[in-house]
Amino acid sequence: MEHTTITIELPGVESEVIPGVPWGRVEGFPTPAYWAYQVLCRRILGATVNYKIGNTLTEEIAACLLGGHGIPAAIGLAAFQHLRSKGACQGFPPTEQALLAWLREPLSVNGRQVHYRFAKQKARYLAAALAAVCLQEPPQSSGKALRDWLIELPGIGYKTASWIARNWLDADDVAILDIHVLRAGELGKFFSPGLTVERHYLVLEEQFIQFSQGLGVRPSELDALIWLEMSRSNSVVHRLLKAKSQAGS
Repeated sequence: MEHTTITIELPGVESEVIPGVPWGRVEGFPTPAYWAYQVLCRRILGATVNYKIGNTLTEEIAACLLGGHGIPAAIGLAAFQHLRSKGACQGFPPTEQALLAWLREPLSVNGRQVHYRFAKQKARYLAAALAAVCLQEPPQSSGKALRDWLIELPGIGYKTASWIARNWLDADDVAILDIHVLRAGELGKFFSPGLTVERHYLVLEEQFIQFSQGLGVRPSELDALIWLEMSRSNSVVHRLLKAKSQAGS
């Protein structure tokens, strides 16, 4: 079997990705060079992160609404699969009461029975979202167009709406700014200090997109990769954040 060698060349350590942000060393998790290299390697190996969950926009909305903050990914996915098996994402949308009853049923996750948190709240949000998709035609010309439509629905903010739009449309004009991406931005210094997603989501999003463009990679690829690697490296990330905090004090 023949072996092929592929060389990936990146700018020098001190070169800037965007003004004030050096590339750093490729082996130095989580430097900009590290992220660029990982994205490019996954492309070459055909191992890009697959982030779409549903087979229809309705399913994608349901899956993302049932996941997110405070809900472990495995439980959110199990809840979505449970509702999909009940037919919640097909035909005429179910009532809030039906959704609540289904969400209160035990779920099997990794061989154990668990209960879904926030069942009442999520049933209300999901009922409204499923009804809206059924009665209206969500715009799909761009990620931002779909997101702007989604954030008008109860219980859907910028992060969840961006998550749905990125997943369904493979969009590069929105970003999912969760805690993992924010921590990567703090450590890699590609976010301005003092900004929060609650007050400055769109500013942070634009900075993330500019950073992605500086790396020469798609924002959707980078967003998904950062989430995957940062979530798998919690102990390392916390140690780096602690060291950064101590160095700054």
